[in-house]
Amino acid sequence: MKSTQRRVGRRDFLKGCAVAGAAALVPTYVPGKVLGLDGATPPSAKVNFGGIGIGARGGHDFSIFLGREDVRVRAICDVRKSRRDALKAQTDKKYNDTDCAVYKDMEDLLGRDDIDAVLIATGDRWHTMASITAAKFGKDVYCEKPLSLTIQESRALADAVKRYGIVYQAGTQRRNIGNFMLAAEIVKSGKLGKLTEVHANTLWPATHHDWFPAEPEPAVDECDWDRWLGPCPWRPYNSRYVAGDWRSHFDFHGGGILEWGSHTVDLCQWAAQKDDTAPTRYEPQFNDDGSIAGHVWAYYADGVKLVMRSDGWLGLGTCSARYVGEEGWIETGDSGRMAVSSDALRSELKYFGMPGTDPTTHIAEFIDCVKTRRNPAANADVAAQSHIASHCAYIAWQLKRPLEFDPVKEEFNDEEANRMRTRAMRAPYTL
Repeated sequence: MKSTQRRVGRRDFLKGCAVAGAAALVPTYVPGKVLGLDGATPPSAKVNFGGIGIGARGGHDFSIFLGREDVRVRAICDVRKSRRDALKAQTDKKYNDTDCAVYKDMEDLLGRDDIDAVLIATGDRWHTMASITAAKFGKDVYCEKPLSLTIQESRALADAVKRYGIVYQAGTQRRNIGNFMLAAEIVKSGKLGKLTEVHANTLWPATHHDWFPAEPEPAVDECDWDRWLGPCPWRPYNSRYVAGDWRSHFDFHGGGILEWGSHTVDLCQWAAQKDDTAPTRYEPQFNDDGSIAGHVWAYYADGVKLVMRSDGWLGLGTCSARYVGEEGWIETGDSGRMAVSSDALRSELKYFGMPGTDPTTHIAEFIDCVKTRRNPAANADVAAQSHIASHCAYIAWQLKRPLEFDPVKEEFNDEEANRMRTRAMRAPYTL
């Protein structure tokens, strides 16, 4: 196909019909459910959907997509047969048919013309490559966090989303959770005074480089170990990796700052209105005995301080965030509860029953954006910036020294740090 040719997709067809006055083609009698009357969703409004690499967290996301009346799950992809079979059974039960297709290789699913959007919930090592591959096939993407393992991957993903014109939503659902939205609005309203600090709840940063002992590799159809590893360096198979014990292994994981910072640094950038940049200086902190602490302080160009820390929180739930201004502070977390520094601020507060871990409203926004082509709250540009900030902090922590960073060039003032902006990727799984 020549580059000037363009396949007409479902969304383009519907828009064309609307312009042409498709209402004139409606016959005398049409069942109400076909037109979307009486609360029914017309088939034309359904988003045809696929799932790629659906594990524990992905399974929760998948159930929400599957439960929506305006979504039709068409296909499942996973390198593990047990997961393919389980998800197909769940989907077939929902629709009372056997139409859901299963694939081991995501390219087979992405190549289908009848898929509009996909959920990507693989392990972290695959998030960037799977998302870019989906973008090349023209599929909209909802991808679990963290979206990348390096600064380079963050930028490559954001560029690919823009290049191929897809809708992308990172699974940083707290941008669509009430208490976090209210906290950000209070900051932006100026009720805290001039913003001086933002605090992100992160985990212990370290990863390790050890391997589990080799076990017999399963049949490819049962678990494709080569595809499971993807771009990561080869290592012998062990069932513990596949069962989920890959976290904290450097090859597969970006460390504790990224693990929660992909949510909480993102919240801080959002509240501080820094979605288009990243801090310019990163300072790892040390204990009184000289040992490295789990905290990193960072500073934006205008002097606002970003504190990434694992302790000292008020117990308002996981993935907490605190915003500090010259006239007060506000803190909130996944419980939905909020704390403030004064009675004057307390009158601004509300209680939101939805926990910060619930992606329902975030997924709803994504589906709406697939239909309208609007840019979602956790789009690739803003998610890339918060991930870059988290990667920079971990690099400074590993090197145990302060680093200066240019957020425009995305370069450090340190050659060793610059080499850590990327990782080698195992062929053929390369960007």
